[in-house]
Amino acid sequence: MKRRIIFTLLVVALLLNLAVGAKIYLSAAKNAPVEDNEQANLELFNDAIQKIRHEYVDGKNLTYQQLVYAALKGAVAKLDPHSEFLDADSFQQLQDDTEGQFGGLGLVVSLRDGHVTVVAPMEDTPGSRAGILTGDRITQVEGKSVDGQPLADVVKLLRGDPGSSVTLTIERPSTGERKDYTLQRAVILMEMVKDINGKREFPLGADKIGYVRITQFGDKTADDLEDALNKLKQQGMKGLILDLRWNPGGLLEQAVAVCQKFLPRGQLVVSTEGRRVVDKYFARGGGDELPQVPVIVLVNLGSASAAEIVTGCLQDLHRAVILGEKTFGKGSVQTIFPLDDGSALKLTVAKYYTPSHKVIHEHGITPDILVPLTDAEEAALLLKRSPSGLSGLPSGALVNLNNFHDEQFERAEDLLKGLLTYGSLHPTAK
Repeated sequence: MKRRIIFTLLVVALLLNLAVGAKIYLSAAKNAPVEDNEQANLELFNDAIQKIRHEYVDGKNLTYQQLVYAALKGAVAKLDPHSEFLDADSFQQLQDDTEGQFGGLGLVVSLRDGHVTVVAPMEDTPGSRAGILTGDRITQVEGKSVDGQPLADVVKLLRGDPGSSVTLTIERPSTGERKDYTLQRAVILMEMVKDINGKREFPLGADKIGYVRITQFGDKTADDLEDALNKLKQQGMKGLILDLRWNPGGLLEQAVAVCQKFLPRGQLVVSTEGRRVVDKYFARGGGDELPQVPVIVLVNLGSASAAEIVTGCLQDLHRAVILGEKTFGKGSVQTIFPLDDGSALKLTVAKYYTPSHKVIHEHGITPDILVPLTDAEEAALLLKRSPSGLSGLPSGALVNLNNFHDEQFERAEDLLKGLLTYGSLHPTAK
């Protein structure tokens, strides 16, 4: 009898133990991470949004759109420095940029090593006239730190009504200098293709050397370049300097269209490789429009993105000598995905590769001939390109500026003169 009671108690204890263990297991399973379960995570997101909306002390002042937009901005900002969630206003600003007109300071910025960094100051704009250079970091806007903020939010702070002012704190890593700049916003009008004088006349010098500066790759860059080349060819051009310094990039298809003016039809220009797709872009024009004309491309740290595609392509295919300084190294592809409410996602979907399959991103293009400029020389060159900025200079500074020589341009000109004089040298010979 006693043994039966003991056995019964053991069975009950075992059943209780199993029940408790099962409950613990089920509870743990319920709370276990569901890292890649779409439905579970969407339910988690919705639950969190509802809790914030209904329980947060100031939740009545929040809209669901504000919460979702903030969540999307945070999620996309974690991907890489070039991906962004764009609300309707930011999306419209992006469209204005590629069409060549917008309001602001004329500073193209990117995130680099976690800092808001100037890729290129556009010539003859408030930023370039103030002396802000490629590589400068924007640390504060109106006295408030911008570290850790999404790039799109910083760009919004920089832009505003033409005529309004904004104060930036700039740090120059090369010298450690920090300085405040109070700049007046202006309507930024972009001429994508210019001549040596900053105009669209394209005169040819006595040595028959042409010069074309591409400031950005917008909707009409290739067409504008075609017009410039036609004017130069009509004057008997024998050599060309293509200036891509401080060109922050732009549209991929325009970079391809520019390259194909110097390449045979069917030549690979650039490839992009993403998670699932490899796209290759080939020259589709009528062939090299300047078959007997040697070309030198000028680049510096402000040459980025589409400018690096052109540089890398012409260098790989030995169609041009690259002269200047190493480029920025922004070689990733962003695609815009418009959303139903007027907002959009700008996502990095691939990376650029040159025809020889060199990666551009975070590496840049190293020139064939290295000719560095100091910060002071770069500032002088930018200012000299901006005629409207000269009037505010002290008279002594104006004299110094007039005596400034663009060593990179002069080296390119000398090299072309040598190629034209001695004839049979290959364009990429050093």
